[in-house]
Amino acid sequence: MTAKAEVCFAKEASQQIVAGGSAGLVEICLMHPLDVVKTRFQIQRCSTDPNSYKSLGDSFLTIFRSEGLFGFYKGILPPILAETPKRAVKFFTFEQYKKLLGSVSLSPALTFAIAGLGSGLTEAIVVNPFEVVKVGLQANRNKFAEDPTLEFLRKFGIGLLSGTIASVINIPFDVAKSRIQGPQPVPGEIKYRTCFKTMATVYQEEGILALYKGLLPKIMRLGPGGAVMLLVYEYTYSWLQENW
Repeated sequence: MTAKAEVCFAKEASQQIVAGGSAGLVEICLMHPLDVVKTRFQIQRCSTDPNSYKSLGDSFLTIFRSEGLFGFYKGILPPILAETPKRAVKFFTFEQYKKLLGSVSLSPALTFAIAGLGSGLTEAIVVNPFEVVKVGLQANRNKFAEDPTLEFLRKFGIGLLSGTIASVINIPFDVAKSRIQGPQPVPGEIKYRTCFKTMATVYQEEGILALYKGLLPKIMRLGPGGAVMLLVYEYTYSWLQENW
């Protein structure tokens, strides 16, 4: 690789990393209140729990009245520290895999799908089940390029759909995570230890619906959150390419 090529690669890589990290940061800051509400729903055991929330609206009002505005941003630092670099890596590796696959005779849809799969594996922290949906739809990214409004709505729709699908698929695992990380039912006794054992315990004691506690706030967070993240990445990366 020549010195000029190295400079070009470094510039392009920095643009992709900054755009990806910005997308993750903005999404977290906007959607974290819904993540707090989702977690509160998942760790409450039953309706007789004195801290039980009656509805989504009740949870927002209760948290705001008892904990104030900053109650919705409890625990935001860990996801910022984790998600910002994680999204930077995801979008950077996605662009790099896409470039590598450009020399192979593959259809655009397949190229985007493989690049998305590769970026998810490289990220290697969480399974992102909506990646193939998102990148498959991105294969037609230039279709509405002449109309900025349609292009914006298309990207928003892709992110919204992918985030919603991810929420529905991942929610039982998210419930298990909250039970494991949250306070145990009996102080000093660890009831929830592993993911699948926790899911089985919740199912046996509380029924199948308990594995979907917090689904609505999760969809409300990750649906629009996915849209925000995709839009921020696309427009930030485009701006950086033109101005940096």
